[in-house]
Amino acid sequence: MHIAFIIFDGITWLDLIGVYDPISRLRPMGYLPQLHWDICAFTPTAKDPFGLAITPTRIQQPLSGYDAIIVPGGVGTRQLIQDTAFITWLQTAANVPYKISVCTGSLLLGAAGFLTHVHATTNFGEYEALKPYCKAVLPQRLVDDQQIITAGAVASSLDLGLYLCEKWAGKAAREAISKRMDYTYGL
Repeated sequence: MHIAFIIFDGITWLDLIGVYDPISRLRPMGYLPQLHWDICAFTPTAKDPFGLAITPTRIQQPLSGYDAIIVPGGVGTRQLIQDTAFITWLQTAANVPYKISVCTGSLLLGAAGFLTHVHATTNFGEYEALKPYCKAVLPQRLVDDQQIITAGAVASSLDLGLYLCEKWAGKAAREAISKRMDYTYGL
């Protein structure tokens, strides 16, 4: 499995790290030995509103070769939904089997046209903003609809990471990783 973690200016890093941490444990713990990922961006760096920056491993490369893309949220999503070049780049993931978001990352999936026929969720403060993009907004922590998986506000990122561990590697993997993290909330 090959995953693209998407980063951008105005990101909320916990949205990314919360889902990344459990998933990244699948390989060293032996559950998905062929798991690989890239940190992908449209720009050479990405930073949160407070200035913490991360350098991506791939810049403006097509997203079509991945098995999953994971799009975090953050205040930057509100501008990016209007950024034609960014959305066109995100649309290169059209054939990617799993399109996944945390918090307002669902707005980016929606702007790219990936949510049209599915149920989705987002940060509770942005339900109205998401409505035009999807079949229906569900006020749930996680929504899995036709391989489009969306998670609610920032803290749901850990639940999403563990959910994906179970989906891709089984219940035993999720339980072992959850125990290793000493995290039992949600799932």
